[in-house]
Amino acid sequence: MSEVSKNSLEKILPQLKCHFTWNLFKEESVSHDLEARVCNQIEFLNTEFKATMYNFLAYIKHHRGQNEAALECLRQAEELIQQEHADHAEIRSVVTWGNYAWVYYHMGRLSEAQVYVDKVKHVCEKFSNPYSIECPELDSEEGWTLLQCGGQRNERAKVCFEKALEKKPNNPEFSSGLAIAMYSLDDKPQKQYCVSVLKEAIELNPDNQYIKVLLALKLQKINKETEGEPLVVEALEKAPCQTDVLYNAAKFYQIKGDTDKAIELFQKALESMPNSGYICHQIARCYRGKAKQIQDTGYSEVRRNREKFEELSKYAMDYSSKAIEKGLSPLYAYSDLTELETECHQTAFNRELPDTERKQLHQGYYNLQEYHGTSEDTPVQQHLKGLSISTKSTEKEKMKYQPQNATENQLPQNAPNSWYLQGLTHKLNGDLGQAAECFEKELGYLLRNSPSGISRFFLPTSELEEGSERVSQGQGAESSTLGEPLDS
Repeated sequence: MSEVSKNSLEKILPQLKCHFTWNLFKEESVSHDLEARVCNQIEFLNTEFKATMYNFLAYIKHHRGQNEAALECLRQAEELIQQEHADHAEIRSVVTWGNYAWVYYHMGRLSEAQVYVDKVKHVCEKFSNPYSIECPELDSEEGWTLLQCGGQRNERAKVCFEKALEKKPNNPEFSSGLAIAMYSLDDKPQKQYCVSVLKEAIELNPDNQYIKVLLALKLQKINKETEGEPLVVEALEKAPCQTDVLYNAAKFYQIKGDTDKAIELFQKALESMPNSGYICHQIARCYRGKAKQIQDTGYSEVRRNREKFEELSKYAMDYSSKAIEKGLSPLYAYSDLTELETECHQTAFNRELPDTERKQLHQGYYNLQEYHGTSEDTPVQQHLKGLSISTKSTEKEKMKYQPQNATENQLPQNAPNSWYLQGLTHKLNGDLGQAAECFEKELGYLLRNSPSGISRFFLPTSELEEGSERVSQGQGAESSTLGEPLDS
């Protein structure tokens, strides 16, 4: 194809309505967990939605440099559109053809890209615009794709579905999309409105079990848990293997306080998505919650249930480690890490320390709270004020805090949880000094390689440099993108 034709393609392609022009995400932000979720939905969603997911999967494959796999996904989407939307196959195919054109263009197969540009033009010209049309089906396709991306794109998804419903107000697909977008946004003034939107979506699409669970979660938030639980039970009966139903039903029981049921459902969801770091993270939170229940009963009760307490704590740490192994950001996997950090400092506060060391300890804890955006007037903060320590510390002052003995007895790389468990044991035995040292070492291990830079508040320069060298060596062979959460 001539250079002129290539220039022509480059002017036309941005006009096509498809994933390449919807500004979905940057290439480096595509997480493996997102791909796993899309593949899972292809397996369990109703057939009429699978073409949408195949289109999105093709876009993800392209971003991974797997263009042949992307083309295969687009072929699957084409076949499903012909099977499920025969009456509107041409309009429904506009997005798929646009994706074809872009993929072929990036592969340098310009003549084939032109073929699909011409297909789009043939359809759009019937509606007076050569390369783009306003159509509720296309708005819906964009909306569903934006929902998969999550985050700030949920507002855009909501607009897409509202636009589609203006032209087809009783369409079950568009109504379901709007309900899910509203749920994801969860604007407090609109909570009651969101409930009515979810109920309307269920009336139009009674076989959508996922929306039933979302309605149950929303009812739970407005103190109508008893009204919501039957919806969860019904959804689990009718869709016992659908991962998004299992995951959100587990969240319902987790909030309810039935952690055993939540763990059971999360683990079933994990069977369908074994590489999901997010599900591992939720299981870790459940086990941590069960351990905290024992801890909250008092010191004597903890001693009586010491073995159970240590077992639950170990499960929690193991699943957090699994979450990181599966690609979840360490700071997200340890989003409850402030509990460990606080425990480290609170235990140390009970030690007999000289005033100078105690001031260092309080300053370090304040740095921790400042990093996490915690501003409550806790007893620690009150004591900090009593010691007349400036809470407006500079970066240089923050870096002065170093845990005692941090360079001694380094944690073996093959035992990521051992210091934490040893600390629990010492604490139960009443040896608070040893417990604090163990917690400090566990904290240092967790924070050393954190990409956020939080480790500089706690670790000596020698350890920071050592950790950096170890990370560099580990990334020499292979690098991976750590996925950020789309839905917690």
